[in-house]
Amino acid sequence: MIKKNYLATFAKSFNWAGFFLPKDTYEECSKLYAFCRILDDVADSGQDLEIKKKKFNEIKDIIKLYEIRFTDNQDMLVVNDMIVLSKNKNIKKIILNDLIEGIESDLKKEVNFITIKELLVYSYRVAGTVGLMMAKILDVKDSRALLGAIDLGIAMQLTNIARDVIEDQKIGRKYIEGDFKNILATLQLADTFYESSFSSIKKIPFRYRFAILVARRVYRQIGRKITSKKNIENYRKSGKIYVNDYGKIYQTVLSLGDFIKLFFTNLENHQKSNEHKIIKEEIGINERI
Repeated sequence: MIKKNYLATFAKSFNWAGFFLPKDTYEECSKLYAFCRILDDVADSGQDLEIKKKKFNEIKDIIKLYEIRFTDNQDMLVVNDMIVLSKNKNIKKIILNDLIEGIESDLKKEVNFITIKELLVYSYRVAGTVGLMMAKILDVKDSRALLGAIDLGIAMQLTNIARDVIEDQKIGRKYIEGDFKNILATLQLADTFYESSFSSIKKIPFRYRFAILVARRVYRQIGRKITSKKNIENYRKSGKIYVNDYGKIYQTVLSLGDFIKLFFTNLENHQKSNEHKIIKEEIGINERI
């Protein structure tokens, strides 16, 4: 059983949106986020690379067996909770494997993406998977909504990458070039996925929709704050860019408009962009949903 609230500590944007979820659903989302955080913490720690790989492989082996392990280690208890949650919510093992593969790709002395394909596939693995698992927790059944959840996860990851360019470069990770032009291009790419995620939200069970709309708006606002910096010098001076509580309140109010708009929005297949095609060619999406 997880005692630490990882959402409240490390994911303040989604934790804000979680206020609009039922308590039991929020707790399930917290278990998912805790699992993701454990994996990230191993990959991002300052420990020797071989030590990190050993710790990561311990978690990877447990997931491979897909059975809980009796332990008093807090991290392994988090992994146990995730396995139980996955079985209860019909989260396919292949999705967990995709997530692990994505984070494992960061366990190198240097990460240097050259192509848009590398960026998109990575974003699917480390965050599109999380969107898909979140949708499973929310009892989403419609395939279009599951695809939309993947898109929203990818959009949020691209936002993260655009925000954390300097921080990532310090630890040897270059997902995109560090000039402002490429940062803006990454945010425009994120917008493609924010847009394609919208109409499918109407196929999420009613009581969860507003929380997802809030999360979508708050996270997208991070990208808009980055864009407002105008140049790389201002971007560098800004430090970690986030949406403060007043900004979250404002985005929540705007989400009410999205909630109403959703009723008058046709459910469309927006997944026709070249970027979507790249992901589908690399990942067997139908096997995942």
